[in-house]
Amino acid sequence: MIRIAVANQKGGVGKTTTAINLATALAAIGWRVLLVDLDPQGNASTGLGITHAQRERSSYDVLIGSASPTDAAVATRVPRLDLLPATQDLSGAEVEMVGLDDRAHRLDKALSSAPVGRWDICLIDCPPSLGLLTVNALVAARHLLVPLQCEFFALEGLSQLLQTVERIRVAFNPDLSILGVALTMFDRRNNLSQAVAEDVRACLGAAVFDTIVPRNVRLSEAPSHGLPALIYDLKCPGSEAYLRLARELIGRLPQLAVAA
Repeated sequence: MIRIAVANQKGGVGKTTTAINLATALAAIGWRVLLVDLDPQGNASTGLGITHAQRERSSYDVLIGSASPTDAAVATRVPRLDLLPATQDLSGAEVEMVGLDDRAHRLDKALSSAPVGRWDICLIDCPPSLGLLTVNALVAARHLLVPLQCEFFALEGLSQLLQTVERIRVAFNPDLSILGVALTMFDRRNNLSQAVAEDVRACLGAAVFDTIVPRNVRLSEAPSHGLPALIYDLKCPGSEAYLRLARELIGRLPQLAVAA
């Protein structure tokens, strides 16, 4: 199972929207997808229409070891897309795990216990911080996808995230690689958006995806209906951008590109 963490410690950059719509696009081409909601706010769960009543088991139970990913996963309305939902219990998970020897490896061990072939790919939606939940995601993942809002402060946050990734590589997970940086919330009417996009490409070069996700009202509306934007409005500019981004992502995963 390919594991990709969708992370950026800055909030409001489009992490959850990116995770939901990429997961939907990958499921649409026939892959069995697991989306792990590691954010105590549970936005990925809500955005896929999973009610609190359906979250009998959650990613919290998986982290503390009281449930396996197979037991806790919930089928969504999107065929072949399963969700490991989040509840507010996650906000206390970091405190509970502090005293554990394997606290940084809890998610990695849990995902490794899943039956071979149960899922082809796993996307992990991280909270907007660099705490123990995000560390668990980065230790469990083999690839990192960074959604980056086209605003000035995003550049500062990116440097902090890259430093954290390097520390994770040295201490826990030498196999972790940066799959790419996805530019989100791009406003073509705003000169700053263009300037930030150019600066990021100048610094990171080929690591930045060609696709730029625009600001789009339909992307913002879709979660309130419990649907991915790709189902809510397939033809809107935001959905079309995420389809292109999914194709680029597949191209950067050679072992899956063959299967596609």
